[in-house]
Amino acid sequence: MEFRLLGAVSVATEAGEVPLGPAKRRSLLATLLLRPNYPVSVQRLTEALWDDEPPARARGVIQGHVSRLRTLLVAADAEMYGVELVTQGTAYLLRMPETLIDSHRFEELVTLARGQRTVADAVTMYEEALALWQGPALTGVHPSPSLQAAAQALEETRLASVEHLAAGYGQLGEHARAAALLRAEATAHPLRESLSAALVTALRRAGRRSEALDWFHRARRLLADELGLDPGPELADAYALALRGECEEPVPARARPGSPPRPTTPAPPPDTRDTAVPLTTTAPTPSQPQPHPQPQPHPHAHPHPQAPLAPPTPIDLLPRAPRGFHGRAAEFTALSRAAAGEAPVCLVTGPAGVGKTAVVVQWAHRNRAAFPDGRLYADLRGFADTGEPSVLDVLREFLPALGVPPRRIPESANGAAALFRSLAAERQLLVVLDNVRDSEQVRPLLPGGARCVTVVTSRSRLRGLIASDAARPLPVDVLGPEDGTALLAGVLGQERVLAEPVAARRLAELCGGLPLALRVVAARLADHPQWTLAAMAAELSDESRRSVLLDVEDTGVRAALRLTLRQLPEAVGHHFAQLGRHPGTHLDRYAAAALAGTDPDTAEAALERMAGAHLLTRTAPDRWTLHDLVRLYARGLDADPEALPRVLDHWVATALAAAQAAEPSDEPCFALPDDFREPRAVREFADRAAAMDWYAAEREDLALAAGAADAAGLHDRTWRIVLALWPLVVWRVRDGWAPLLQTALRAARAADDPYAQARVLALLGWVLTEEGRTAEALAHLEAAPPLAARAGDPRGEATALVNLSLAQAALGGTDEAVQGCLRAAELARTAGDGNTERLALHHLARLQLDARDWQSALDTAHAALALTPPREDPSAGRVLLVTAAGEALLGLGDEAEGIRRLDAAAREAESSGFDEGAVRALEALLRVSAQDGFRERHGAAARRLAAAADPG
Repeated sequence: MEFRLLGAVSVATEAGEVPLGPAKRRSLLATLLLRPNYPVSVQRLTEALWDDEPPARARGVIQGHVSRLRTLLVAADAEMYGVELVTQGTAYLLRMPETLIDSHRFEELVTLARGQRTVADAVTMYEEALALWQGPALTGVHPSPSLQAAAQALEETRLASVEHLAAGYGQLGEHARAAALLRAEATAHPLRESLSAALVTALRRAGRRSEALDWFHRARRLLADELGLDPGPELADAYALALRGECEEPVPARARPGSPPRPTTPAPPPDTRDTAVPLTTTAPTPSQPQPHPQPQPHPHAHPHPQAPLAPPTPIDLLPRAPRGFHGRAAEFTALSRAAAGEAPVCLVTGPAGVGKTAVVVQWAHRNRAAFPDGRLYADLRGFADTGEPSVLDVLREFLPALGVPPRRIPESANGAAALFRSLAAERQLLVVLDNVRDSEQVRPLLPGGARCVTVVTSRSRLRGLIASDAARPLPVDVLGPEDGTALLAGVLGQERVLAEPVAARRLAELCGGLPLALRVVAARLADHPQWTLAAMAAELSDESRRSVLLDVEDTGVRAALRLTLRQLPEAVGHHFAQLGRHPGTHLDRYAAAALAGTDPDTAEAALERMAGAHLLTRTAPDRWTLHDLVRLYARGLDADPEALPRVLDHWVATALAAAQAAEPSDEPCFALPDDFREPRAVREFADRAAAMDWYAAEREDLALAAGAADAAGLHDRTWRIVLALWPLVVWRVRDGWAPLLQTALRAARAADDPYAQARVLALLGWVLTEEGRTAEALAHLEAAPPLAARAGDPRGEATALVNLSLAQAALGGTDEAVQGCLRAAELARTAGDGNTERLALHHLARLQLDARDWQSALDTAHAALALTPPREDPSAGRVLLVTAAGEALLGLGDEAEGIRRLDAAAREAESSGFDEGAVRALEALLRVSAQDGFRERHGAAARRLAAAADPG
């Protein structure tokens, strides 16, 4: 799969191009591809899709294009290539390997070309980079300013690369080729003086002085006519040299094939890398357009030294193929593409035990015929106890395999590496470098030949190798349940697995899809044929024993992870040990800092090192997770006993900050405990949207944190973590909050804290009322106001009375409910709590609407709105109050104003994702208006609400 920006914006697959559709969708895709793996806001997408004022439904249009693009990517099996279009709050992120984007590969090749030490190598890189272009960048998108600027930046880099390539041709004495390349570009860009100056110079050096002078005069006239300018110094100097017929350096005569051009500077020491054959570029067929001239490979590449001896038959140093191997079709496809020449260095990475070596060795055995000159293999033991072989040790195995007698192997590592490169340059070899620790360990062993394929495996990401040698990363993940079960069957036999299919699948799940763990389980079962798979699954279900059961002799998950950790600095190991005390499934740098007792910057650096070693997986810009078996291993390490209390207090502090950002108040919903451990830093939230996004992302981990606090007997932390979730509970009241709130209630009672009990009872009772469990809610709500009064919490008492009134009204006690709302408003007003007073008035207005007392309801809604602070952020309270006012106006006969108010409330709710409020406002609108737009919006909001309630 390839994503193309260098030409028409497109997605190419083996089955053909993906039908992307209209320009707007291509523009959206292009904007995401220009920032891969980073969130792109809706605002930024809007600017890319529309020039001036976007339409009112711009967000909906963008959502539609995103939905269709997701469908197209799924249909193209994009997930197999690691491509996923995800939503992050109000932004979208295209998660993908950047090497799938042609512009990324172009810029990477250009960067590599600039760093080459030899001209021939640089020319090869520039040729390969420019061959990626198929037309003007970002063709077919909407010509918005942002996309035009991006296209211009890419074009500028392309033109600079053309100039560098032409200069390289000139240094190699190929002036005619340089002139041909530059003439086409100077014709297309006549006002770019640097192109014209380079062309005049190339023509002069090629002995075509009259053409050089003619081109200068043409360029001079164009500059004068179009810009009213004289030629600049660079063009004028080139003209002066052409006019005098002078050369600032001797022009080398055309060399015999294979002889190097005469150097213009002192020749460097011999380097076999100068002899590499440049990569050829694919010429377009006659039916294909060729908008940019494609450079051709240098015809005078230096010959390679004759190999001392050639082996009579292809050598094969590969280890035997693994038994019981299954699956990995996607990885095999990617490796085969590399063998076809798309990536001379393929970097296979993944965590310990994921099966990197097995994948590569199995693929190599299946593709022996693709490497007729031999298959070389070396285990560099970068993560082993036995020490690493030196570069010379490895080459003393490789060189004899290529026909070099041992006595003729150079004594120095540099000399042996140079000989290896020269011998490999003419051959079609596979070189497998297994278990590499870092990039420096592998660089001297890269063959460099255009027809050689190098496959490197490592637990580290080796970003240095990607940058310096254009290595193509290929991450290997754990097996799915089906492939994991098939691996068990390959070792144990089909009959044994088919006899217990459910237990076999459970074993695969308990091993987390990790092939090493599956093979250890299979070894235990093979050694005890009388054991059932179900019995083994039952033993593995005990987390306290799982790590032990997944080790056998010197092989196992714990041994592999221990060796990985040994390669990391001590400070990183300290951070890792604390992760076992983390109660959630994901963590950010703030949580990691709290666990380790450090600051977020230090923690983030440690997390990056762990992710680089595949101990963690980064799922978002500031979000990491651990594989289940890695988490179990971490739990078995010695950790600071204060790690759990520190991270719980981190959750308390962060949730309080989020609540304050989401629903600003002059008083937090609870006081911090006396023994609170203040984090070194607490995440800051810019606005309500940021806070709500954090709540949504962290909801599961907050629930797990509350459970861990409860299990540890830290009851004062349990109820605080749950209660701090109240803004999300209000926003998504029907999301099944009752069990978590009941945990908080038990903790509050265990702590014998009347304040906590009153607050939790009020929230729990309201949730139960909204769920239709009114009778059950009433018992909780009736107990809450006296507890709040006993605790001296008038705000909490007012909230409890409001929530009690809802249950009373639902059971027919309207008069009690009205009195409760009036009492709640009075308590809140006395306490200076405008938010709760507004809440009480809102529910009073609803009761008055139910009683058809339209004027009282309107007056009450207006009084509540007067207490609402003016804010740009959407507010659920304001939506509901404006809805109540709109309904009251309809009841009073002012239909036009009522419809206007209800429509405004619905739009505010829709813009903020408050689907429940949107449904309520639109239902009221549909009672008086049959407009199709209202009906469509109501249906969409109702569907979103239903989907949120039932994600499955």
